[in-house]
Amino acid sequence: MSQNTLNIYEPLSIGAIRAEFPILQTQVYGYPLVYLDNAASTQKPLAVLEALDDYYRTINANVHRGVHYLSQQATDAFEAARHRVASYIHAAHDHEIIFTRGTTDSINLVASVFGRACLRPGDEILISGMEHHSNIVPWQMACEYYGAKLRVIPFSDRGELDMDAFARLLTGRVKLLAVAYVSNSLGTVNPIREMIGMAHSAGAAVLIDAAQAVQHMPVDVQELDADFIAFSSHKLYGPTGIGVLYGKEAWLNRLPPYQGGGEMIKTVTFEKTTYNDLPFKFEAGTPDMAGAIGLRAAIDYVESIGIDRIQLAEEALMGYALDSLSTVPGFRLVGEAFHRSGAISFLLGDHHPFDVGELLDKQGIAVRTGHHCTQPVMDRLGIPGTVRASLAIYNTIDDIDRLVVGLQKAGRILG
Repeated sequence: MSQNTLNIYEPLSIGAIRAEFPILQTQVYGYPLVYLDNAASTQKPLAVLEALDDYYRTINANVHRGVHYLSQQATDAFEAARHRVASYIHAAHDHEIIFTRGTTDSINLVASVFGRACLRPGDEILISGMEHHSNIVPWQMACEYYGAKLRVIPFSDRGELDMDAFARLLTGRVKLLAVAYVSNSLGTVNPIREMIGMAHSAGAAVLIDAAQAVQHMPVDVQELDADFIAFSSHKLYGPTGIGVLYGKEAWLNRLPPYQGGGEMIKTVTFEKTTYNDLPFKFEAGTPDMAGAIGLRAAIDYVESIGIDRIQLAEEALMGYALDSLSTVPGFRLVGEAFHRSGAISFLLGDHHPFDVGELLDKQGIAVRTGHHCTQPVMDRLGIPGTVRASLAIYNTIDDIDRLVVGLQKAGRILG
């Protein structure tokens, strides 16, 4: 397969795309950097770096609270970012977009306020066996506090959810289904549309962890019909420290505030506080203005290429990677779901993932090693962890070829 086979970004070339990411010019131990840790955090294009710099140089004021010029500029830019996010995921209203600190914060928000409003002893929360810890622990905490029970959808050796078991678990006691769109450790793309429909038919609300989806494929929240969707900026080529919670207007109006403080109030007396309207009811305190503006720049950048084109290119590169890696002696793919995206988890013979990752690092290849915040996945598969290579729009065939050569060398060294 030639480099041009993946060049479907016209009129941009893959070279032009890579040139937008300055960090890709880095040398690591004398080797050009191959960055394959994108499921943990993507690199940032010049457009994002410049947006952050411009905010701090020319605006840098608090939002919603000032009548002076800079505050008005900051407010306009912040709310324009909210509108951009709403447009990107096709939300019906801008006020259905809540800015948070990231996916983890978004899920904790829902777990806290949904628990207060909706959970009673004997109720159930349903998650899958392949969830990130951030979509497990908040629900454990809520269940423990409110006397509810946590139920888990099992998955097969291939890394695919057992949909028959899901149907059996989906009883009238289930108040909410919380499931990943794409597994961060296995790369599995779950049948989200079908699961949402089944959950709603059973009377359950649905939260989707889309942290590993929004950068790889189109996400239309109205078409999906999920009640809540959470994702992070830093996995979508934007800055760290900011994320998004989408919630249907009816749900957000029904649920109580998450935190108290400034911005989320209309009036405060010592006797009573009146809460603010959406989205501000859930945005206590000074928000991350720069982060929101950087996220807007990231979405603008992604859409300048086209998320559909990105998806097709990454799927082609994924296919090339799986074919190429299968030729490496001792390579064993972990997670063989038919529908997959983003991440490739694997083992190399009987060698510990950490040892393999270290040897790749010495060759300038950045991958992830460990349990990837999915310890129950590794326990289910009976392994300590995996090596994970994960893809982004700037990765190339050459990156994959370097990974293959690097693994071959690591295998020889480890014996």
